[in-house]
Order: sequence, then C-alpha cells, then structure tokens
Amino acid sequence: MGYTEREMMWNRLPTWQVFLWWHHFFLLWTTIDGQTRYSIPEELKQGSVVGNIAKDLGLVVSELHRRKLRLTSEAGKQYFSVDLGKGELVVTDRIDREEMCGQKPSCLLPLELVIDNPLQLHRVEIEIQDTNDNSPSFLTKEKVVKIAELVNPGARFPLESAQDPDVGVNSVRSYILSKNDNFKLTVKNHKDGRKIPELVLEKPLDREKMPVHNLILTAVDGGDPVRSGTSEITVIVLDINDNAPQFEKQVYETNVSEKATPGTEILHVKATDADEGVNGEIEYFFAEQTSDLILSLFAIESSTGTIVVRGNLDHETNSLHRFDITAKDKGNPQMDGHCGIEIKILDINDNNPEIIVTSLTSPVPEDSAVGTVIALISAKDPDSGDNGKVLLTLSPKSPFKLNPSVSNHYSLVTNGRLDREKNAQYRVKISASDSGNPALTSEKIILVELSDVNDNPPIFSKPSYLIYVKENHPPGKILCSVSATDPDAGENAKVSYSILDSKVQDVSVSSYVYINSDNGSIYSMHSFDYEKLKVFQIQVQAKDQGSPSISSNATVHVFILDQNDNAPAVIYPSSAAMGSLSHQRMPRSAKAGHLVTKVTAVDADSGHNAWISYRLAEATDASLFTVNLYTGEVRTKRAVSEQDDSSQRLLIEIKDDGEPIQSSTVTVSIILEDGLHEPISDLRHKAAEPSKKTGRITLYLILSLASVSVLSLLTFLILAVKCIRNNRSSTTCCMRRTDSDDYKNPNRNLQIQLNTDGPIKYVEVLGGDMLSQSQSFRSCMSPMSEYSDFTLIKPSSTTDFKEVISVLDASLPDSTWTFESQQVSIEY
Repeated sequence: MGYTEREMMWNRLPTWQVFLWWHHFFLLWTTIDGQTRYSIPEELKQGSVVGNIAKDLGLVVSELHRRKLRLTSEAGKQYFSVDLGKGELVVTDRIDREEMCGQKPSCLLPLELVIDNPLQLHRVEIEIQDTNDNSPSFLTKEKVVKIAELVNPGARFPLESAQDPDVGVNSVRSYILSKNDNFKLTVKNHKDGRKIPELVLEKPLDREKMPVHNLILTAVDGGDPVRSGTSEITVIVLDINDNAPQFEKQVYETNVSEKATPGTEILHVKATDADEGVNGEIEYFFAEQTSDLILSLFAIESSTGTIVVRGNLDHETNSLHRFDITAKDKGNPQMDGHCGIEIKILDINDNNPEIIVTSLTSPVPEDSAVGTVIALISAKDPDSGDNGKVLLTLSPKSPFKLNPSVSNHYSLVTNGRLDREKNAQYRVKISASDSGNPALTSEKIILVELSDVNDNPPIFSKPSYLIYVKENHPPGKILCSVSATDPDAGENAKVSYSILDSKVQDVSVSSYVYINSDNGSIYSMHSFDYEKLKVFQIQVQAKDQGSPSISSNATVHVFILDQNDNAPAVIYPSSAAMGSLSHQRMPRSAKAGHLVTKVTAVDADSGHNAWISYRLAEATDASLFTVNLYTGEVRTKRAVSEQDDSSQRLLIEIKDDGEPIQSSTVTVSIILEDGLHEPISDLRHKAAEPSKKTGRITLYLILSLASVSVLSLLTFLILAVKCIRNNRSSTTCCMRRTDSDDYKNPNRNLQIQLNTDGPIKYVEVLGGDMLSQSQSFRSCMSPMSEYSDFTLIKPSSTTDFKEVISVLDASLPDSTWTFESQQVSIEY
C-alpha cells in the first residue's frame, strides 16, 4: 500500500477513532530525566501539530526568533520544525516508522532544541507509534510440499512464516488454511515471538485418488482494519521413499564474533534418514525463502551441513540472523526435513567514538564570565555495551572545561579568564575514548575565536618626554611628537591625543601649545622668551575609541634654550645706568694701579650669553688708564704726571659672549685734582653712600642675594641627604671650578634643578654677582670629596644623564669636562 492509500485509510477512520488516536498519541507528552517526550502516530500529514513546545519547555514565544531557536536531529533528516510565531512543533516530512526503526518494539526519534542568547540545550524525544499500514506478505508466493503417500497422519510440515513490517498488534496475529479434507493448520509460537505455521496431515493420502492438493495459506494481522496476505501451497503426493530426513534439533543457536573472517566455521547441523541407500543420503541447503542478505553472509556445505562465514559480519547493522536449513534425501520421490538457525553476532570494539559539535558560539567576548557556554557537544559509538560507552576529555592547560549533560551530551564552558591580547584564538582539542578493551579513541579540534573588549589603556612609548626649544622661535613650529599604542583591536585600538588643562604662570597651557589629536604632534602657539619662562610641563592624554574609553597620560618637559637677545645693562655707576655721564675724581698723586672706579653691568641672558667683558674703547689718554677685562675695574696704568690733562674722558665698551655679540657703552668722566688725598677706603665708603634711591636698589639686591643664597644652601643640603640615602646610586656628576690668579673669571653660578623623582627638570648657568670683586669661590655638596665638589644624584637612566651633559655642554661650551671613574668634573 502506498503513501496515498495509507492517507486514505487514515481519513476513512471514524471520527471517534481519530479522536482517540489524537488523545492517546498527539496530546500525550511527558518529561523523563529532564527530557520532553511526545507520542505521535506515523504517517501524519505535513503541517500537523505535535505540541506547543514553547509552552511545555517554559519558553517565551516572542523571544524565539531573537534567540535563534533551531532543531537538530541525530537521524540526519529533518522531520519536524518549530513555528517561531506560535512555538508549536509541526511535522514537515513523511514519517515511516518501518523505514526509521524496522522491527524495533520502541521507535524514538531524538531531537535537540538549541537556543542562543544565552545558549541552552533541550532534548526532545518523539515516540513514533505504529499504524497498521502494511499487510502481511510471504517471500514465496507459491510453495511446493512433497509428501509420500505412506506418511502416517499427524506428520507435520513447516511452512514459510509471513512477514509484516508493522509491530505489536499490527503484526501477524494468525494463519488460516483453506478448507480441505486431508490437512489442518497449527501455529507454533517461537520463543522470540515469531509464529511459524505448520501443515499437519489429518487423513492418509492416496496418490491414485488425488496426486496433487492445492491449498491457500492466509496470514492475518491484528490491526484495525485487519490486513492479510496469502501464499499458495501445492502438496504433491509421492509414491515411494516414505521417510523424510529428521534434524537432531528443531532450532540451532550459536554465537559468532563480528570479526570472523570468511571461511570461519560457525556450526554443524545434522539430520538422519531411516531409509537406506540413496533414500538415506542427505544434502543440506538453505530454505527456499532465505533472503539474499543471509545468502551473502553465510554458506553451507551440502554434504556435511557445516555453516561457514561467507561475507563481512557487522554487529551494528544486524546483531541477530535467523534462517532455515533444509535437509533433502536422494530418494525418488525426494523427501526433506527442516530446522531453524539463530546466529547471534557478538560485538567487538571496532568503531571509533564520534564527536559531534551540535552548536558553537564564536567569536566569544574575551571578558566572558567563568561558566559561559561556548559549545554543545555530543558523543556516540555504534558499538554496544562497554564498547559503546564514551568519555570526553579536554586538552590540558585550556581555559575551558566540559560539563556532562544528558545522554552523552556535554557543554563546553569557560573555566578561566580569557585574554585576546595573549591568545586571539584557541584550538580546543577534545578527545573521545570508549570503554572497550583495547579502547578506541578519536579527536576533534574546535577553533574558538575571541572578540576584543576594551580592557587595555593606550601605552606611551616613554613615560616622559624632554623637549628643548630655542627662544624666539617662530609660532606654529612642531616641538615633538608623542606616540601611544593600544594592544586592543579595531575601534578599541584607535588612539586620539589631547592636552590636559594645567597652568603655566597662571595661564592655561593650551595658550602655549596645541596637539594634533590624530598623530600626537605638539606645536607651539607663539614664540617663547627664556627670560620670562625657562621650563614648563605638558600633560598629554592618549584615549582610545572604545566604549567606555580608556586613557593614560604622559608628561612632556619643555625646556626653553636661551639666545643672545639682550645687551648688557650698566647698573654701576648709577648715573651711567640712568643714562647720564658718570663723573669721578682722582688725585694727581695717584700711583700706578690706583682704583679709580668700577663699572658693573648685568645681562638678562644666561650661560655664555651672560658672560660679560669690559674694554676701554676710547680714552683722552689711553696710556693713563686700563679696564679689567672681567671685573670692569678702572685703574691707573702709571702715576699721574703734571702734564696730564685735568679732565679725562673714558668710553668703556661692555660686551657679552653670545652669538651674535651684544654690547653697550658707558662714558666715565675723570677729574684730576691737586691736593686731593682721599684714601681709597673713603672712596669706597662714598661709593657705599649713594643717594637715597640708589641705596634702596642696593638694599634690594642684597636681600635678593641673601634669599638666593639661603635657598641654594637648602637645596644643596637636600641633595646631600639624598646622595647619602641613595645607596644604590654609584654614578655622580661632580662640577668643580678651579681658581687661577692668571685667569680671574667673574663668579659663575651653575644652577641645577632636579625633580624629586629623578629626571631633570631644567639645567641652566646664570651670571654671577655683578657687585662682587675678583675673589673666587668653591661650592661643595659632597662631604666625602677632598675637592669640595658639587655633587648631583645619579639620574634615573643613562638617557637622563646624557641629557644633563648635553644641556651643560650647550651652556658651557668652553668648559673642560673630566670623567673620573664614576664622576664628571667640569672646569670653566
């Protein structure tokens, strides 16, 4: 009967029967061991509703589409689908129980319901109930039975059993023999549930009256409606050879390993015949109804009855084979006997376990919490018993683990912290091993990709940057470029730069510089003036484009380098400093070397640009006066004579040591008077008693010098304490000024300012006290140094130390540098 006929049969059922079917199968669902089971009849129409699976599993119907619900089947073919709009499980293809499960008493179709966001797995079993859609049938439509006429009543002759693909009540229930005078039918119930019909002779046969008997054997199943199949039995009455072969057993049972090779002997069947001669010679054959499968797997030696393996046995395909053997004698007419054979195929561990990835979530966010489900995995082994028990394991040192679920199902979950920056991809090796002896194994590699989250801040190439900029440079000049990298990916790794607001001399730093947000280049907003600003700091922030964004900071130290843009300014004599002519008096009795006056000037620049020298540019009598190159002292070169003019005029030029040289001049008028015997001490005293306004300036200068001296002393003491405490530091920078009578430099104050953290803040060389005389000095910070050297703490790195040297080298180009072991001495 075809599919259309079955459907018509289903439609012909009375309404009350259909209702009972649906009530018994369709509406019945249960949950067993965490699994949901539905029972439905086979051959349901496409679109038939099995049940509301969303309601039965407690799922929200409106979320099914968003959570990407899907069905997977171990059978490979999809017979069902889920209506995401209603949450109903519906039939999508024809279901033939006999095709799916054969003669198995229970037919279960396992389904896996996979739901994402979050990942869930539900196991659903569909029990396919049999319907009576197959009629009993005989392999042999016509069977010939030869019976000798001398056979006594009660003799039994086995007939072929009918086959019905249906199971249970729908399988073969009984046999019916057509009406006749000599035979009746009995049914022998086999222990495996088969019903074997037997033809029983009731009355003796008479070949002369009826040599041939035609019978009809009908097989009837127990379905509703009843189905049947027929086979024609032709009984030929034989004249002689009245003893048929008889087997020692009605059924022979044996076991054989599925590993048995062709030619392996399985068992021997033996039949005996009471006749003599050729009537008692027996040959063995497969019964006429033997299937082609049996004939391909087994062979029988006709003379001995030995059954041997012919093909490849497979426990997983068929674990039990049943067939009949016929023993025939060589008489005339020929007589035969029958026996049953049951061969059980023993399982060996010949199948590797199989790993099946049902669902895989990839990529996985690197910040996934421990226990996040990554994949759903199942394992199966077609072997039986221990050979089919599978255990899954993971490779060691993996941030994942396997959690067992139901029916050889596992979930792969995170078991540790994930970090995409260390491992962007994991090759998770899963090993499967069965419990056979020896055990068989298999492996499967799962690639788990990690998606990036913004968990890393940008990292600058250096924690701090040093920039040296000459004063008076043009605005818009690039000062330097900072760079930062972010180990994240995509938008999380895109870095933009900005300058954090801070104050420089009570002005926002953004008015001094600006930064290119894309490449980190820092530009000046205007030119700098060293005399007003020597050093300042910039806090640069690098921020990524993640959500939320993460940032980090770096410090940029900007040092302004001095240029010679200021000419020396005269501060003494005070009248010359105010722009008027300076008048000095000197007695005619002055001897050679007499101190006439002292010219003092200052330069707002620093370093070489502030080193001042004095020169007599013009004089009424150049042979009478001289000016000290470094101190500005005006002295007589010889004794004053009567012939010298009483009024002498000197033009003194004051120059710095910069490039280009800046200079200024001062004019001093000297009056030679007779009888003037004012000692030099009085002259100095008068010089110390200027006008009230000049006195105030002097007082301010003295207070300033005193303050600077106190601050310098405190700084030296702090540095000395740090030097003593810094046991790890071994490298020191020692700068020593050597005094020389031949080379009398004006005092040079080398001022070095450090950060408390180590790196240099700025280094500069300033001009000394312009009111000081030619006395020399030594500055000492190291009590252990016999030269009373000025000692600096070791810089935090070799780079910082070199930066100290480079700055000092720029400020003191004519200095002598001496490197002694781990010290640096400077002579200037």
